[in-house]
Amino acid sequence: MSQHTSALLIINGKGAGNEDVRLAVQKLRDEGQTLHVRVTWEQGDAARYVKEACQLGVATLIAGGGDGTINEVAAALTALPAGSRPALGILPLGTANDFAVACNIPLIPEQALLLATKGRAVPIDLAKVNDERYFINMATGGFGTRITTETPEKLKAVLGGVSYFIHGLLRMDTLKADRCEIRGPDFQWSGDALVIGIGNGKQAGGGQQLCPDALINDGLLQLRLLIADELLPALVASLVNDEENKNVVSAALPWLEINAPHENHL
Repeated sequence: MSQHTSALLIINGKGAGNEDVRLAVQKLRDEGQTLHVRVTWEQGDAARYVKEACQLGVATLIAGGGDGTINEVAAALTALPAGSRPALGILPLGTANDFAVACNIPLIPEQALLLATKGRAVPIDLAKVNDERYFINMATGGFGTRITTETPEKLKAVLGGVSYFIHGLLRMDTLKADRCEIRGPDFQWSGDALVIGIGNGKQAGGGQQLCPDALINDGLLQLRLLIADELLPALVASLVNDEENKNVVSAALPWLEINAPHENHL
């Protein structure tokens, strides 16, 4: 990217008052960088600002927030014609910042904005679910999804990514497997899964590398299933130490289908 290409920062409302972000934005502007800033307030704001970025002709669109904000902005970018689509930059401001951490994006606002505006853009993959929804990092099912969605906001604000792990320990009484059938090219599995991870990125849930072999630019998704009844300590140890474990099923697939007798939230 050139020295003074224009950019638009879409920042989650929770991070709008971050003094380090304000100082970093001002420093870039003082150096001659054209940097528009828009703050989201409600559902749909990100998509509207993405359209505005296209109208402004910016070279880079920066998603400022957590994994949810990044995913929303990335999904909205897919609606734009490829020829007029800005590059995606990331300013990590979330609880765990799983996607940014796995991609080695700096967590310090000044460094992250510098990378977003001055760095070299490279193509990455984006996964699509049921021809309707996109995800840039990971889709999870089973116990992991319940923990991620149920962890209180106040706990996340105080403890950050470790809050997911703590909340998971508190909810071990709800631990149960979900029956499903999964198939893809040269792959088929059926049984009871405690946790389903479909990774474009490597980690989720506050730093847990559920799909450690996933790459964001190889055209594949890493499927990882945790199928044991003993989630602790055997499965956690296998995730942390990357050891072989008969209770972990893994595959790299360009696409996959999941069928379940009941609704399984991803």
